[in-house]
Amino acid sequence: MTNILAATSFGATSTTDDVLSGVNLKGKRILVTGVSAGLGVETARSLAAHGAQVVGAARDLNKAKVATEQVRKEAVANGGGLELVQLDLGNLKSVRACADRLLAKGEAFDVVIANAGVMATPLGHTVDGFETQFGTNHLGHFVLVNRIARLIGSGGRLINLSSLGHRYSNVDLEDPNFERTAYEPFVAYGRSKTANILFAVAFDKRHRNRGVRAAAVHPGVIHTELGRHVDASQIEKIIEQRNQQLAAEGKAPFRWKTIPQGAATSVWAGVVGPAEEIGGRYCEDCHVGSIVPDEIPVESMTEGVRGYALDAKNAEALWRKSEEMVGESF
Repeated sequence: MTNILAATSFGATSTTDDVLSGVNLKGKRILVTGVSAGLGVETARSLAAHGAQVVGAARDLNKAKVATEQVRKEAVANGGGLELVQLDLGNLKSVRACADRLLAKGEAFDVVIANAGVMATPLGHTVDGFETQFGTNHLGHFVLVNRIARLIGSGGRLINLSSLGHRYSNVDLEDPNFERTAYEPFVAYGRSKTANILFAVAFDKRHRNRGVRAAAVHPGVIHTELGRHVDASQIEKIIEQRNQQLAAEGKAPFRWKTIPQGAATSVWAGVVGPAEEIGGRYCEDCHVGSIVPDEIPVESMTEGVRGYALDAKNAEALWRKSEEMVGESF
């Protein structure tokens, strides 16, 4: 699957079609969660258009059917395929039922892209009582992926969608549900996105000996449904801060990414980037991100990853806590 020559030549403005130019995915089977909108739909489209058999998971299957009409058209035209499965990441009964259906079918996956998620939601809880963002973004995927891990064959990959938003907070394993901490939407988002990276680190450690690698990706900042809970003035303030920092670094001002540019890093890490390069790492703009020192303040981070998000001990502690919370060992 790897195109090493191409792997070094992409950047922030690369699109899914750029990344997959000349790549044939016929015979590959890829699971993508969150295919009812935005990045999930574009990720599925680009993969199916290059011949992959895509299994798209979504909470609302009717919405997903409408959203993926173009995916189906391009799949049919290019020898790919699309199958939809029901998955509500905020309900572990639904997550386990989805995993059971996939296991019963027994068909292997070459790549799993854990794309679905929520961002900066008001304080709420999943069906199982977990804080909404940690429960949906991390724990739902933690159970799904671990249950179907044996379906990911040698040479396969797990790609977790994280975010530069991980900079807002490390995980809090003493109070994951904000029972003793004042709730801040972006802190909760940060915890869940850090968890996505740490899960990739721990999964990579457990499965690399059998040829399966895992990585986390930051897609960039894109206009999608993900931002529906965020106040526009809050986004303007964040962008203003970022532009000040970029100017101080002598860099060009911030630019929104298009959806095809946003989905490019998921696709790059999933099927193009060299496995040894991306394994256990955090990727952005179609390359592996560098670690940003702790002394660099949150508002000054325009790229890269915090060390705590790649810390092996932190990853193991999160794994144990996650098993405890979901009542299942992997």
